[in-house]
Amino acid sequence: MNTNDFTTNFLVDLTNCDREPIHIPGSIQPHGVLLALKEPELTILQCSNNTSSLLGISPEQLLNKPLSNLLESEQIKLLRDCLSEENLDFVNPLELKIISGSKTVEFEVIIHRSNSCLILELEPIFLEKSNVFFKFYHLVKQTISKLQLASNVTEISQIIAKEIKNITGFERVMVYRFNEDWNGIVIAEEKPEYLTSYLGLHYPASDIPIQARQLYSENWLRLIPDANYQPTAIIPTNNPLTGQPLDLSKSVLRSVSPLHIEYMHNMGVTASMSISIMKNKKLWGLIACHHQSPKYVPYEIRNACEFLGQMTSVQLNAKEDSDDSEYKIQLKSVHSKLVEYMSAETNFVEGLIKNQPNLLNLVNAQGAVVYFDKEYFEVGNTPEKQDIHNLIEWIYENWHEEIFYTNSLSAVYPEAEKFRDVASGLMVFSFSKTQKNYVLWFRPEVVQTVNWGGNPNKPVEVKVDGSLRLSPRKSFELWKETVWLKSLPWKLCEVNAALELRSAIIGVVLRKADELAQLNIELQRSNNELDAFAYIASHDLKEPLRGIHNYSNFLIEDYGEILNEEGKQKLITLIRLTQRMEDLIDSLLHFSRLGRVDLSMQHTDLNIVLQRSLDLLSARIEEMRIEIRIPKPLPTVYCDRVHLGEVFNNLIANAIKYNDKARKWIEISYIEAPSPAPVIFYVRDNGIGIREKHFEVIFRIFKRLHGPKKYGGGTGAGLTIAKKIVERHGGTIWVESTYGEGTTFYFTLQGVD
Repeated sequence: MNTNDFTTNFLVDLTNCDREPIHIPGSIQPHGVLLALKEPELTILQCSNNTSSLLGISPEQLLNKPLSNLLESEQIKLLRDCLSEENLDFVNPLELKIISGSKTVEFEVIIHRSNSCLILELEPIFLEKSNVFFKFYHLVKQTISKLQLASNVTEISQIIAKEIKNITGFERVMVYRFNEDWNGIVIAEEKPEYLTSYLGLHYPASDIPIQARQLYSENWLRLIPDANYQPTAIIPTNNPLTGQPLDLSKSVLRSVSPLHIEYMHNMGVTASMSISIMKNKKLWGLIACHHQSPKYVPYEIRNACEFLGQMTSVQLNAKEDSDDSEYKIQLKSVHSKLVEYMSAETNFVEGLIKNQPNLLNLVNAQGAVVYFDKEYFEVGNTPEKQDIHNLIEWIYENWHEEIFYTNSLSAVYPEAEKFRDVASGLMVFSFSKTQKNYVLWFRPEVVQTVNWGGNPNKPVEVKVDGSLRLSPRKSFELWKETVWLKSLPWKLCEVNAALELRSAIIGVVLRKADELAQLNIELQRSNNELDAFAYIASHDLKEPLRGIHNYSNFLIEDYGEILNEEGKQKLITLIRLTQRMEDLIDSLLHFSRLGRVDLSMQHTDLNIVLQRSLDLLSARIEEMRIEIRIPKPLPTVYCDRVHLGEVFNNLIANAIKYNDKARKWIEISYIEAPSPAPVIFYVRDNGIGIREKHFEVIFRIFKRLHGPKKYGGGTGAGLTIAKKIVERHGGTIWVESTYGEGTTFYFTLQGVD
């Protein structure tokens, strides 16, 4: 039977580690004494239940008594002077003497505040101070010199592991680094040959759960001298001031989680010490020290190790930043080029994808997509367009941060598994608060083999009462796992480069929006002036034109008998031309008014509008014997009733005019488009058709494809007027036609001016 295939129907609590309240254990390790005091009286409110053995005074004799019962007046004064400091870390440790029976015991005292209490932790001093100082001063100085000469992160890690081992005497010292998922890897190790090596092994995030990482972030050092200790209870259990267990987050004596004790036993470790490595106020890793037998580390040595941990943090930060400096300079150069390209292009997106370097070079991606104004612009290897569309919809619904990135997209978006070969990794940002405008980068899957220190999946234990519990694994031997569905991780400098590009895009978009707004203002002013000029010119031209027309008629009436036939024909031609010119001017006047007159918008039944147009054209329809087809009733829309009637008049009139078939028909109907797309109306005929090369020019004013007398003449303004009306309704109009077979005019309405 394959145990990996074994399943259970019971619910397993997978979070018992993450939820364990390790900051309020209610007990301490027994190698020191804890006192909780009320300020400013310094009354002892709580104490550990080991004062009799270490101080020679029972808890009952201390509780609710002033600290002066334990310390002499000079020591109380020293303590009060220290309490005036803003940062108590600067005064730790204090050295105090307590008379216990017939002898005086020296203690190192660490003080800190927890909520409303002052905490004193007392540890007996076992070493001569002078010897400790001189010995470890030279060790620390030597270690710092070596760290400063190291050339990379691995070398720094190996140096600090070796030096901490020399200073403390722990059998094994490791440098343990966290990744972005809080899994860890041993990147340096110092140990004797007889111990199994953990170098290069990975450990799951559950080994150091979130609340433990939080405490490591708050405290530089944590010591467990003997994992076989018996916890010493704090009495009373709850603090009298708060009614809650005492918060020991900053305590050096804080008792250890039973799960962690079990973990240490499983590893064969009795004593341990952990030193935090921090980067940008975030836990970067740990210097982990292990010993197979009990090992107490004096406070002075711990102080030296804590200092070295801080120095290591500084050196590692500087070295990591230095290692990435050349790459960061490269990214800055790419960023500058992209900004330059964007500024030079009419459409800034072209500047991001069509030049070298492009979007891919900014973050070392293999594919990228810019989704802008409902269009996809792709470069490199990307998922299919429908997959990108679905991904963007998921991002829009689920992600509202400035930037989102992951090297395991399928873990949060399972549909991504099908395009793992191009997009196991994703980084995306939005550059609009109201629109779905995104830049997305993709990285392909990189299959990896991870060497774990034991099976990272915690075993499930069945308790006596039948409940299930996760326990620390008992084996730490090499356990290999093949990791799928992950890309190379995104570096912080790449994330920052993406954020800088986002700011640049927003700046370019806003600038181009301002330029467009200014152009629109100028265009509106120009259009208004043009409309006004067309109206005035047309109006002023009509008066002399009417005079020419009238006087030509007078000449024929009064002098027709005198003129010969050629003279009469010339006057008749003059009358006809002036009449045509007046028709053209009337059309121009009407067209200019369309741009200046406000629309009278209202909910309108288009069936009524269409019927009025058909009534108006009924004589020509009957004369041409045209069959009118209306497959279904038209909808009610928000429009200007009169102007929309003019659209139907012009389109139907053209359909009547340009038809040479024996059996003529015109169909008026609409197509329902998926929301939010507008309804598409159409007027279709089986007439003479239009060649494709004329599809655009037919909407120009006074543009006719035939001679003035052919197909009944006309000014050539009807389609131009129809286009103007449709556009003023926020819609569009276009034509589809097969020459010799028929034509369909389509138009949409948005119901806005």
